[in-house]
Amino acid sequence: MQLDLNLLTALDMLLEEGSVGGAAFRLNLSEPAMSRTLGRIRRVTGDAILVRSGRFMTPTPYALSIREQVRAAVQQAKALLQPPEALNPATLRRVFTLRGHDALLDALAPLLTSTVTRQAPGVQLRFLSETQGRGNEELQDLRRGETDLTLGAAHSTAPDLIDEVIGQDHFVVALRRQHPLLTGTLTAVRYAAGQHVGVSRRGRLHGLVDTALAEQGLEREVVVVVPTAYLAARLAAESDFLISVPAQMMVGTLRALSLETRPLPVQIAPLPVIITWHVRTEGDAASRWFRTQVRGAAQQVLGCHTLA
Repeated sequence: MQLDLNLLTALDMLLEEGSVGGAAFRLNLSEPAMSRTLGRIRRVTGDAILVRSGRFMTPTPYALSIREQVRAAVQQAKALLQPPEALNPATLRRVFTLRGHDALLDALAPLLTSTVTRQAPGVQLRFLSETQGRGNEELQDLRRGETDLTLGAAHSTAPDLIDEVIGQDHFVVALRRQHPLLTGTLTAVRYAAGQHVGVSRRGRLHGLVDTALAEQGLEREVVVVVPTAYLAARLAAESDFLISVPAQMMVGTLRALSLETRPLPVQIAPLPVIITWHVRTEGDAASRWFRTQVRGAAQQVLGCHTLA
């Protein structure tokens, strides 16, 4: 059966006014048109809805039993179809989940948390690390609404995802103070001759640095691979291992561990920082607000810090 949902609005007004004339006036209709609408409602429901009692019309027991449901349904439909009200972060109650690279989350979380909790004290944040897979879990989490945003370095090819480059970072070499390689220029040859810690959540021994070295006929020795940049920095602070990490993302950690930095002696393209979200949330005011906060915090982290 095909239903005309306008009948629901008419029924709500008939039950509120208790008369065809009153309902017609409220809905800007003629009384004959309102009478015809009442006839259609009677045919659909199988009930008289309103019956004449002297000069007035009285709702039937069935009409009385559904009056509150009808009013609630009309109000809900109006809320769904009306443009959303302007967002007030101060009254927002929401949990936002952000998944990303550990180094970027480490740098971003303090600033983003401070900004969000100041503007929207009712908002809760969840930070999740990247998975061990090839992005399928992150993709499905975005589709299911379990993750609001992902932060990474790769564009998405899925048609239902939207991404945006919000900044970039460059790699540096980090090593402990008094490291032998701090004396003199850190050339590609000297760099390759050192012992290295690799960072890969999938345990890969070969990466962008190795490709760049190979182009110069060089090869480095990766002694250990760890899943997070912070752990790599800890190892470098306590040994003669070298690490190659994003400069701006890691600035706080490198300073805290008293690590020195030098320019990477091989050419590697800057690392893009990309936020990705599902098209479903594109028009949601709260989601747009959260993306603005993430974008602003990330750009501040990537653009305002410099390494001494």
